Amino acid sequence: MNLVKTSFFNGIAVVVKMLTLLGINKILALYVGPSGYAALGQLQNALTMIITLSSGAVNTGVTKYTAEYVDEPSKQHAVWKTSTALAVVGSLSVGIMVAAFSNRLSVYFFKKDEYASVFLWVALSLIFFTFNALLMAVINGKKDVKTLVVANICGSFLSLIVTGLLTWFLGLYGALVSLGIYQALAFVTTVFLCRHAEWFRVKYFFGRFDKGVAVNLAKFAAMALTTALCLPIAQILIRDHLTSEFGVEYAGCWEAMWRLSSAYLLLVTTTLGVYYLPRLSELFGYAAILKEVVEGYKVVLPVVIAGCVVVYFLRDFVIYILFSNQFLPMRDLFAFQLIGDVMKVGSWILAYVMLGKAMYKLYIVTEILFSMSWYFLVLLFTRWHGFDGVVEAYALNYFLYWIVMAICVTWALSTHSKGKIATSMKSSQ
Repeated sequence: MNLVKTSFFNGIAVVVKMLTLLGINKILALYVGPSGYAALGQLQNALTMIITLSSGAVNTGVTKYTAEYVDEPSKQHAVWKTSTALAVVGSLSVGIMVAAFSNRLSVYFFKKDEYASVFLWVALSLIFFTFNALLMAVINGKKDVKTLVVANICGSFLSLIVTGLLTWFLGLYGALVSLGIYQALAFVTTVFLCRHAEWFRVKYFFGRFDKGVAVNLAKFAAMALTTALCLPIAQILIRDHLTSEFGVEYAGCWEAMWRLSSAYLLLVTTTLGVYYLPRLSELFGYAAILKEVVEGYKVVLPVVIAGCVVVYFLRDFVIYILFSNQFLPMRDLFAFQLIGDVMKVGSWILAYVMLGKAMYKLYIVTEILFSMSWYFLVLLFTRWHGFDGVVEAYALNYFLYWIVMAICVTWALSTHSKGKIATSMKSSQ
C-alpha cells in the first residue's frame, strides 16, 4: 500500500478522530475553561512519561521489526514475546510506583493533592494501556491499515463518550479521570478486532525472553524514552513559566492552541507513523530512502500548508465554535503556531528516517538539544514580545531543527551507503 492509499484509509480514521477531538474540546471549553486546559495538559505530559516507561518504550521497535521480518514469522514472534515480557514487568512496576506516590504526583503536577485518586485510576488501568499500545504497534508493523483504522475510529468514539459523560457529571475531575482510563478501555475493542487474525495467538506473545531481541529493542527504547521525557518536561516548564508570568488562563489558552494544532495535524502525523515507519524499515540504500523522503514532501507538505492557511483565516470562527470567549487570547497565537507546524512536519519526515534506521545516537542528541532550546527560546521571546513569544519560539525552534535534520540525516545515510560500498569492494577483492 503506497503513501496516497495509506493516507486515504488513514484519513477516514483521522477525520473521525478530529471531529471527536473537536467535540471533546467544546465540552472541555464549556465545563473546565482555560485553567482546566492547563491541568489537562499537565496530566497529558505525565501520562506520556508514565505510559512510555510502563511499556518498556519498545513499541516503535515492535513496529519496525514486525515490518522488517515480514517473511520470518519466528523472528516476529520473538520480538512480540520479548516486548510482552517487558510490558508486563514495566506496567506492573510503574503502576505500583504511581499508586504509591499518587499524592506527591498530584502536588507536583496540579499544585494540590486533591487529584491523587486520578493517578490511582491511571495505575489500575496501566497494564491495559500498555497492551493496547503494543497490539496497535503490531497491527501497524503488519501493515493492516484497515484494522488500524477501525481500531482508531472505535477509540475516538470511546474517548468522546467517556470524556463527555465524566466531564458532564464530575467536571474537571471527570475530565482528568477520562484522560487516564479511556485508552485502557480501548484495549477490549482492539482485542475484539484482532481475534480472527492469523497472527493473533496467545502463544505468539508469551514465551521465551530473547536477549538479542531485547538489545535491538533497547535502541528504540532509548529513543522513545528520550522523547517521552524531553518533550513533556519542556512543555511542563513552558506551562509553568506562562502561568507565573501571565497567569493560568493564558497558560490554558496556549494549551488549547497546542491541542488544536495537534488535532488538525493528525492526518499528517498518523500517516507518518502508519506508513513511513514500516516503509522506511523495509528500504535499504541511500537512493531508495531519499526517493521516499522526496515523495513524502511532494504529498505531505502542500497539504499541510494549505490546511494551515485555511485554519488561519478561519481562526475567529474556530475559537467561537470550538472554544468560548474565554479563549480569545489564543487568537494572536495562530500565525506563528501554524508556521511552526509546517516546520515541524518538514522536520518529522526526516526524523522518521532516524527512527526507521535506528539512528539512536543522533536521535537522542537532537531531541535533548532541541527540547532545551525550545524552552530557552520561550524564555527569551516571551521576555521580548510578551505572551505571543511562546509561539514565535516554537516556530524558530522547528525551523532550526529541520535544518539540522536535513544535514545530519543526509550525512548519516550517505556515509552508511559509502561504507557498505567500500565493504563490498573489499570482499570482492
